[in-house]
Amino acid sequence: MSPTSLLPGRLGLAASRIPYADRHGLLWLEYGRLSVEEGTLRFVAAKSETLDAGDYAIPYQGVSMLLLGPGTSLTHDVLRLAARHGLLIAAVGEGGTKYYTAPPMGRGRSDVARAHALLWASPGKRLDVARRMYAWRFGRILPYKDIETLRGIEGARIKESYKLAAQKYGIAWEGRHYDRDNPNAADLPNQAINHAATFVEAAADIAAAAVGALPPLGFIHEESSNAFVLDIADLYRVDVTLPLAFGSVQEFQKGTVNSLEREVRKRAAKLFRHENLIPKMIDRIKELLGVDDRGGNP
Repeated sequence: MSPTSLLPGRLGLAASRIPYADRHGLLWLEYGRLSVEEGTLRFVAAKSETLDAGDYAIPYQGVSMLLLGPGTSLTHDVLRLAARHGLLIAAVGEGGTKYYTAPPMGRGRSDVARAHALLWASPGKRLDVARRMYAWRFGRILPYKDIETLRGIEGARIKESYKLAAQKYGIAWEGRHYDRDNPNAADLPNQAINHAATFVEAAADIAAAAVGALPPLGFIHEESSNAFVLDIADLYRVDVTLPLAFGSVQEFQKGTVNSLEREVRKRAAKLFRHENLIPKMIDRIKELLGVDDRGGNP
């Protein structure tokens, strides 16, 4: 079925409908209670922005990952059924702006993990993958084959991108400054970038978990246990993270919103939904790792 097709509910309210899982098998639920009834997932939902109030049946056979947003709860039976059938479950923020759980990989998903490990284990192939990601960012293949040189070029590019984004949104920019021990000490643009980067990384977390990639095995980032997630998030720094950050600062400085973090989160959730950012990240990961599973879910 297409991502926009609807599935009739059959528990309690025959007229109830719930959006079916997207083409990657991701199903978003929020503001409701998930349980098991007669071997079927049952979701009793309150009215929300994305779903009408109702009592819904969910055929888990067509779902690869349940993303539980704000206001959701679930029973122990749901976890047992999910574990038995290789269904991933993650608690997330609105629109995928936070990622609170790290589910084990479901069964039948080793193709992505194996491809990831094989590419990472070969120094030559690892560099090839890194160069490919830089090519996506720059719009062309760079001739350099030294990772430190590539990182230096990317660093200079990002600095210029900060300046251009600030100019576009009319924001005063004094450079990138971030104190991990006191993040709120930064100026408004830097605070907004921190928030936006966190939300985009959460989307990349979800995408990596959905396909069964290996977060510690980064091709550009190395030290972090989430290195590969940072690699993927950085692909969207110029086109997603910076517009989210500087657009939110612009609105905040107008005095129309009271919380910068909340404004960034709201904008991010809306953008993630409307632009299908997480499905795009999933496609990007599969393309990067050379995995083609268009015959089914990830």
